[in-house]
Amino acid sequence: MKKAFWTFLLFSTFVFGQNGYKIDSSYTIEKTYQKLIKKYPFITIAKSQNHKNVTQLNDIKYQQLGERVLYFNAFFNKDKKQNPAVIMIHGGGWRSGNKNQMQVLGQEIAAKGYACFAIEYRLSLEAKYPEGIHDVKNAIKFIKDNAKKFHVDPDKIAILGCSSGGQMAALIGTTNENSAFEDQAYKSKSSSKVNAIVNIDGVLAFKHSESSEGEMASFWLGGTYDENQENWKKASALTHTDKNTPPILFINSSFDRFHAGRDDMRAILNQYKIYSEVQTIPDSPHSFWFFQPWLDETVRYTTQFLDKTLK
Repeated sequence: MKKAFWTFLLFSTFVFGQNGYKIDSSYTIEKTYQKLIKKYPFITIAKSQNHKNVTQLNDIKYQQLGERVLYFNAFFNKDKKQNPAVIMIHGGGWRSGNKNQMQVLGQEIAAKGYACFAIEYRLSLEAKYPEGIHDVKNAIKFIKDNAKKFHVDPDKIAILGCSSGGQMAALIGTTNENSAFEDQAYKSKSSSKVNAIVNIDGVLAFKHSESSEGEMASFWLGGTYDENQENWKKASALTHTDKNTPPILFINSSFDRFHAGRDDMRAILNQYKIYSEVQTIPDSPHSFWFFQPWLDETVRYTTQFLDKTLK
């Protein structure tokens, strides 16, 4: 992330969770709106819609680590007994943000015939890489274990993430059934395998000619590139891209640095005839998915891709 963003977070407001872990509350939709409105005076914050075919369940417990409990919010289409699932990972530089920021996107995708799950995971002030990856993979297992309850087809699972969540989604998808990325302490009859990836403005490689990742990544990855090259490489989805990678959709802003490694990844996928797709939203800022008119565009690209790859 840009150094300015890192500096902003350093001086941001902190709150504490129930069990004493520190939460960085700097990355919010309202604060992002205030930063963008001068340059994009036509934007509005996307609002929740009441879709009669969508059931919403909040704060479902999926994992407990000592006194720390992790939850997700579920939005599922109740017209069918089985829907493809979309696991959703919020952004915030691996340090800030929360699952509630995925609510509007989750509601809109669910209304199109999906079951969506906005996942809480441990951020970098509480846990370093790869713990957040483990959390999301465990959430996938939990959802598959309880597929009937959530109207989910366990064989049709997509992972979607925004910004740093997009980086995580790509990493989770490219490490399908890779035991090195699994939490061995979490027992489940299901796997964390996903069948499609939607990466919304997330980098594919931390150390890359197109990348400008620095302090934010270093804080999550346990050191700078020079201090911890192994983590910088292992945490990059490009490192793991191969014949087993599922189809992927890239939805990107107008800022090239947020898709570092994307074209290299697509070149590998093309060798194996694995479907990939790029949709770039012209003249858009990072975090475009929070706002209209871009939310509708994001939902359309996502559901068209998922209809093609999962349905």
